[in-house]
Amino acid sequence: MSLMLKLLATTLLLSSLLNATILNKDIENFLKKSFKGNPNIVALKVKVEHRVPVEKLKGWEAFVVSVDATLKAKPKNRNVKQKMIWFSNGEIMTQDFVDMKSGISLKELVSPSFKPEYYKKANLIYGNENAKHKVAIFSDPLCPFCRNYVPEAINYMKKQPTKFAIYYYHFPLPSLHPAAVELVKAAIVAELQGKKDVILKLYKVNVDAKERDVKKILAAFNKEMKTNIKPLDLNSDAVKKYILHDLTVADAVMVGGTPTIFFDGKLDKTKRKFREVR
Repeated sequence: MSLMLKLLATTLLLSSLLNATILNKDIENFLKKSFKGNPNIVALKVKVEHRVPVEKLKGWEAFVVSVDATLKAKPKNRNVKQKMIWFSNGEIMTQDFVDMKSGISLKELVSPSFKPEYYKKANLIYGNENAKHKVAIFSDPLCPFCRNYVPEAINYMKKQPTKFAIYYYHFPLPSLHPAAVELVKAAIVAELQGKKDVILKLYKVNVDAKERDVKKILAAFNKEMKTNIKPLDLNSDAVKKYILHDLTVADAVMVGGTPTIFFDGKLDKTKRKFREVR
């Protein structure tokens, strides 16, 4: 390559990087202004983590943005961290595009994939790790839809251990189901104690999703599980490490609700791909 071509290539590269930096800042500033209109937000950080060109839309890119906000709450303020996808061409911002022919959201095409390192042995509840298909389930045991869907899906797949490796990740939703947080901790304690079929039994625990009394929650859990777990057991370092791992993976793959299913590393919006394979 001639010196002139090298200089030209370097200039174009620097220009591209400069535009990327400016555009990232523009995206971040726009979102900060938008979110700050919410009077409940007392502190806010917005950062573009990475960007992906949208092949179907010339000039458009998808931006994966992390939002770290502190919200007014009683008895103390609450911290919320979330990742989201936004689209922009540098002039216009939008949260999604939908293909009119297929009905597929373009968000699905740029959503993070489920990386191999996320499949931890501790999360494998049924099946062989070398099974033909890997299914990752993120769920809240008190989510009404989850209580019907998750046990049914697990029972269907567990009968075929060479076909399905089922990985389960705890994802309680404290704002909707406060009791789920303590239930999940109790389930982790039981799992660490070597109890069998903990996840399936977890969905049978009869407790009010709004319950906040740990003793009442544990009473319902122990009755179903035939265990004797105490409040002190829920706060061990092992339990904290376990749930932190699950929540970290959920954040990395942008899980926002339950149940969320990944089939062979890809987000399964239909939640039925495991039934379609032969």
